[in-house]
Amino acid sequence: MDKSDPKKGPRLAVLNIVGLSRRHLGEYTPNLTQFARQSGQKESTIRPIIPAVTCSAQSTYLTGKLPSGHGIVGNGWYDRTLNEHHFWKQSNSLVEGEKIWETLRKKKPGFTCSNLFWWYNMYSSVDYSITPRPLYRSDGLKAFDIHSQPLSIRNNIKKELGEFPFPSFWGPRAGIQSSQWIADSAKWMESQYQPDLNLIYLPHLDYDFQRYGPNHPKSRQALKEVDDLAGSLIDFLTDRDVRCLVLSEYGITEVQRVIYPNREFRHQGWLNIKDEFGLDTLDSGGSKAFALTDHQIAHIYLPESTPELRQKVRSCLESLDGVATVIEGEERKTYGLDHERAGDLIALAEEDAWFSYYFWEDDEKAPEFARCIDIHRKHGYDPAELFIDPNISFPTLKAVQKLVAKKFGFRIHMDLIPLNSDVVKGSHGIIPKDSLDWPVLLGASRPRGDDLDPTEIHKVLIEEFSS
Repeated sequence: MDKSDPKKGPRLAVLNIVGLSRRHLGEYTPNLTQFARQSGQKESTIRPIIPAVTCSAQSTYLTGKLPSGHGIVGNGWYDRTLNEHHFWKQSNSLVEGEKIWETLRKKKPGFTCSNLFWWYNMYSSVDYSITPRPLYRSDGLKAFDIHSQPLSIRNNIKKELGEFPFPSFWGPRAGIQSSQWIADSAKWMESQYQPDLNLIYLPHLDYDFQRYGPNHPKSRQALKEVDDLAGSLIDFLTDRDVRCLVLSEYGITEVQRVIYPNREFRHQGWLNIKDEFGLDTLDSGGSKAFALTDHQIAHIYLPESTPELRQKVRSCLESLDGVATVIEGEERKTYGLDHERAGDLIALAEEDAWFSYYFWEDDEKAPEFARCIDIHRKHGYDPAELFIDPNISFPTLKAVQKLVAKKFGFRIHMDLIPLNSDVVKGSHGIIPKDSLDWPVLLGASRPRGDDLDPTEIHKVLIEEFSS
């Protein structure tokens, strides 16, 4: 390919560095700081969407709509027809509305787009994609893998880069290796296909910021690591005449309090708890009220809603320490959350608090998935999955023993996760009071205001192709 071919037009790579905020530009991020301030530009902040979580924020950036328009009200929701909750689903069909690459394809015949690890990335209309996708055997064992479009990419890229380091993408071993692999895959995608738009997800900051809080020394080390990685990737793409933008979905703030709405609902007699193999299981469809928790937001569903029950549940939520506000009905429109997937009530936390899904009262009765990395069965996002239970003696040895057993074909129970939400020190989901903790946009070709609405990012990206 001739990089200077005028018929090709501008090409753009968007680096989504999760958790990056204006507060982090400086000593520990020299490459990103230089990039942000090149040519005298000033970095812009993005007013966070509610909820400021991955699936909702990405969907807003790519459609220009709020959750009421695209339907992604969080990282999960409750299906009222199936009476089942869903977290971290992957089909792009769940995102309602026209996506940015579809819009640009109408304007620019032959336009191509690559999506690397942004969520809702399966069976989308992009030209090239890679997304994490475990394989499940009939004996219950899980094998880590990726899915790609076209399917041939999967085998070709693994030959070049090796297997995707799935354990470093989520869990106690989450670290820079997964972001490095994604960055390398972006270089590979550029070399192979030269997409007009390359969407690149770099999650590294998310891990230690939640584990230790964004101001911890280990979090500062994470900043240095992602800065080095991003700097190398920007240099590579720039050398190939690809413009780069850097943005983030949310900023992460320190938290000290945990809110347990489901435990309170249980005390009120609203949860239906089933005994399964001697352990507690939350029966959503049989409950009068239950919460799906998602960082600093909780969707509360009332399968048997009555005005009297709704008011009781609302009053209960408002009495919990750490709850900032509860919205319902027409109020949901104000937050862009007026959608059938949203809860009947929606609770938002104070800045130093977050919601845990726990519903059991005795840890001995916790469901078996509670001590495992199990992002689909839990009734909420569980950041405790970033830790190994400190009560386990010789945890590394225990993990190795289980992995050896798995390698030999034995079914194993990776029960290594603590049942202690207090270990989590960082969270997100609401709009922080200080805009220094808001997500950022760096490198736009046209000057932008200090504070951008999240729906404007869609327009900004489109304008990059007319500049």
